[in-house]
Amino acid sequence: MWAGRRVVLGVSGGIACYKSCTLARRLTEAGAQVDVILTPAAAEFVRPLTFEALTGRPVQGSLWEPGGALSHVRLGQQADLVLVAPATAHLIARMAQGLADDLLTTLLVASTSPILLAPAMNDQMYAHPQTCANLERLCARGVGVVGPEVGALAEGPSERPGRMSEPETILAHAARFVRGAAGRLRGHRVVVTAGPTRESIDPVRVVTNRSSGKMGYRLAEAAWERGAEVVLISGPVALAPPIGVELRRVETTQELEEAVRRALPTADVLVMAAAPADFRPSDPSENKRARNDGALAIPMEPTVDILSATRGERRAGSVIVGFALETGDALAKGRAKLERKDLDLIVVNDALERGAGFEVDTNRVALLDRDGAAQILPLQSKRDVAEAILDAVERTLGR
Repeated sequence: MWAGRRVVLGVSGGIACYKSCTLARRLTEAGAQVDVILTPAAAEFVRPLTFEALTGRPVQGSLWEPGGALSHVRLGQQADLVLVAPATAHLIARMAQGLADDLLTTLLVASTSPILLAPAMNDQMYAHPQTCANLERLCARGVGVVGPEVGALAEGPSERPGRMSEPETILAHAARFVRGAAGRLRGHRVVVTAGPTRESIDPVRVVTNRSSGKMGYRLAEAAWERGAEVVLISGPVALAPPIGVELRRVETTQELEEAVRRALPTADVLVMAAAPADFRPSDPSENKRARNDGALAIPMEPTVDILSATRGERRAGSVIVGFALETGDALAKGRAKLERKDLDLIVVNDALERGAGFEVDTNRVALLDRDGAAQILPLQSKRDVAEAILDAVERTLGR
């Protein structure tokens, strides 16, 4: 996302400046060219040398430094994003009035680039009617805002917003702000399923599979970054919820089916990346079976085929994506599944291939569509696979 992009990181004076160091580092590590502009007050909290060490670029802070008089024009017009974090109440007020009395505010007035603010201030200052009016005025001009959040402030705990969002949250919103503005998924509702399901043997034991949920979570993240409204229906996994995504948790295959059935009528896209259990105990016990009871035989019955069972709930013109994790002749089996379940796309991979499938961060897949085309992808990260799948979804939308 950030490789080769130019980001201006504006830092105004508040205790949350320390989080801006992490932002500078993360953006630089992701391949962005980061130019930091400090207000005089910000330089009292974090010295310019810190940001220079993190970005490998000189820090600017004054109109009177060499080149400073023109920097606000050059940087403000060449940047892919101007990110101000923290944005104090004072800075927000000056922006709303169009003041240009230091290098950062002068750049903000001159900028033709997208501008995203991460407010940070005392909770009473954030709640003040003038601060609210200033932010409303800026939002009406197209300025983006992420946060603030509820949490501990410099003066102690608070139950009202004022605390600057965490760096990872800001970066996620920054990516969506830049990328989603022109994304083809913007305004579309995307439903993604992820992870395994679990079927009870008794109150303690379950039947499940090796799915980690990583592929579905990467798909949800990438779709949200592209501007979509994303619902993630997740089985039991050990993953942090993706930022910005509506998470709905399920456990059994029946619960997954019910959740998909409810979501489909308003979904423009369904990506069925979950790995629901294909079988469940036909007569689960209400009590734990003791080991000393001897050998255990568990009668099993098939679970519902969710994509087939919910076909009638699909929205007209929606794009339906299935997954086929196979062993042996995967492409032929995937093609048969695509036709049998009336899918627009199917993602096929071999469960026995090293570095692909469950419990790893990489995958090697083939994308098959209903026109007979096959796109064979190399082994790559699951996030890169997610991007390729969503590229195919975007090509299919509106056909």
